[in-house]
Parts: sequence; structure tokens; C-alpha cells
Amino acid sequence: MTAIARQPLDALADRASEAASLDAPAEQIGKTVRNLISGPLKDALSGTWMGHALHPLLTDVVIGSWTSATLLDLFGGEDSDRAAQRLIGIGMAAYGPTAASGWSDWADSESIDDDVRRVGLVHAAVNGVAFALYAASLASRRRGRRGIGVALAMAGAGTLSAAGHLGGHLAFRLGVGVDQTVFDRGPAEWTQALPVDELDASKPVAVQVGDTPLVLVRDGDDVLALHDRCSHRGCSLAEGEVEDGAIVCPCHGSSFDLHTGEIVQGPATAPQPVLETRTRGGRVEVRYVP
Repeated sequence: MTAIARQPLDALADRASEAASLDAPAEQIGKTVRNLISGPLKDALSGTWMGHALHPLLTDVVIGSWTSATLLDLFGGEDSDRAAQRLIGIGMAAYGPTAASGWSDWADSESIDDDVRRVGLVHAAVNGVAFALYAASLASRRRGRRGIGVALAMAGAGTLSAAGHLGGHLAFRLGVGVDQTVFDRGPAEWTQALPVDELDASKPVAVQVGDTPLVLVRDGDDVLALHDRCSHRGCSLAEGEVEDGAIVCPCHGSSFDLHTGEIVQGPATAPQPVLETRTRGGRVEVRYVP
């Protein structure tokens, strides 16, 4: 069987992933973003309120508006220029919250993964260039220089395509914004986890059950079990604290109800898988029931 050759645009992501020189500025930018975006604003930009990442939804507005403007340039002629200008303006207006949500998502991952840190920074920079090109296109059109405006929009469309490719790489290759537990919920059959006397009241304990990392917490006579890999960015919940019936992720502060797995506080957007437990012969057994 003949292997499929790597696509030309993959080289862009590969080069970005290898750019170690980006680490120092990325660290400082990430720290600044985390300081500026926190609390309710953080949850809003993360998409906690809607159940999945907000950033991809907002990118559709920017990409859709600018791409539509470019299509009008190609097929609509001069009569469509007024509409093209409005579409460019809509994309520019949506760019701010879109970029803010993207920066927020990236800042949660840049300290964990070298590839995310570097590719994400390049993705943002290329998007910034696309914004500048479309802004210049709009300015040229308003000065009566439609030809230059169209050329700038075409350049913007090409740049936007490269940025979109990097965004897809971040989401579909590197898993930014993806529920980190989606492909591994836990054993479907009752499986031994650990001796019950190894559990202390309200102190999380990490245990590996087959291929699944779990966090167990003793609650009186009950034992509560959740997937240990935080659905947000994959940090170990067992390293966090138990507060008011919830476990708090040590990395970004997401908290989950220990009984239901539901989100108590973001920036997580997906609930944490909860496993049933029982005690047999002094050992805790667990299973995941969808």
C-alpha cells in the first residue's frame, strides 16, 4: 500500500512546532492573558455556559464574512462592493471577541504542550496579518481604490486560509478544546481498583484501572470515583483539592461535582465521567455506565 504524502500546508505546522525561539515570548504572553482573563469572563470566553468551546463558533462569523466578501469581489463586480465592505466590517467587528476566546483557550495549554504553545502563537500572528489585510482593503475601498482593495482582500483570504489550517491543526491534531476523556470513559464491567482502607476521608487518591486513570474520594461510607484526567486540558484531578463536594483541578481551577461530574466552575466545558463503585472483600470495584 502506498503511503499518502504529507500535505504542503503540514509544513507550516511542522515549522511552527519546531520554533523553540517562540517559547520565551509565548510564556510571557500566556501569563499576561491568564492575568487579564479570569473568573466569569474566563468561563464566558471558554464556552462553559454552552457546553463546548466558544472559539470555533466565533471563527465561523469572521471567516464566513470575509470569505463572502471575497466571493462578491470575484463574482459580483463593482455593484457588489458596498455589500463586500459591509461584510468586511462585520468580520472585523467579530474579530475581537473571537481572538479573545482563542487567546483564552491557548493560554490554558501553552504551559503544558510545546506544540500548542508554538503553533498557537503562529496561528494568532497569521490571523493578525489577515485582519490587517482586510482592514487595509476596507480603507482602500472607502477611498475609492477598489482595485487595490480587492487585491488586499485576496491576499487576506490566502492568509486566512493558512491561519485556518493552523487552527484545525490545534483542534484536530493537538486536541485543544476537545474533551480529554471522550475516548476513554472507563471499564464497562466491574473492575477492582484498590483496597478500601487505602482511602482517607476527602483526600483524592489516583489509581489506574486498566487503561483508565481514576480519582477516588471517600465520602463517609461511600466511595466516589471520577475520571482523573480533567476534561478541560487533561491535568490530574487527584492532585487537586476537594471543596464543598467538588474536586478542583490544580491546573486551571475547573471544579466538578464529585457525585454527578457536572461542572461547578469553568473553564471546563464538558462534565467529568463518573463511575459507579462498590466494595467487595475489602476492595473497591468500579464500572462506567453511560
